[in-house]
Amino acid sequence: MATHRQHLKQETVYFVTFTCYRWLPLFEKSNGYDIVYQWFYHLKKYAKLMGYVIMPNHLHILLYLNSKNKTLNNLVGEGKRFMAYRIIKRLKEQKRYQLLRILQEGVTLRDQKKGQKHRFFRLSFDAKPCNKEENILRVLDYIHANPVSGKWKLANDFVDYKHSSAAFYELEKKNNDLIIHYMDVLEGRV
Repeated sequence: MATHRQHLKQETVYFVTFTCYRWLPLFEKSNGYDIVYQWFYHLKKYAKLMGYVIMPNHLHILLYLNSKNKTLNNLVGEGKRFMAYRIIKRLKEQKRYQLLRILQEGVTLRDQKKGQKHRFFRLSFDAKPCNKEENILRVLDYIHANPVSGKWKLANDFVDYKHSSAAFYELEKKNNDLIIHYMDVLEGRV
């Protein structure tokens, strides 16, 4: 997937991934999952969230961008800033000084001159247009399997991982009002 690109297409489904600096488990260490959900609620003004998984150190989302006012780059940039400020504040409250020091060391001189104090996320994000149903299903399968794939053993069964849309699709369990079923988007019902 391409990084450091402008994603200007509107009315498009995107598979988006962004990662914490140095793959550090910052969502987990800060217990910052709620902050990601706050950003998801903000996203509802500009996009339809069709799927997600929040991992300890990265995030995958599948969304339909329906705003004429914001590009995907705008939304992701705003979201990363929103989450970083709040999670940094939480890490300070938790007195996680060693972790904060690592994040401070990640700031370049150029960014220091702009006032940045911590590097929370990797500089870029990955995004890929994904408008065909077969591609959407492939992405949903991938992101939903993430918590139980490879080194991750975050749940016994992928549908049990609470920071994922897997239960919505697999068990028709709606535990929040964030998710719009991909078929509703593709068939224009939302």
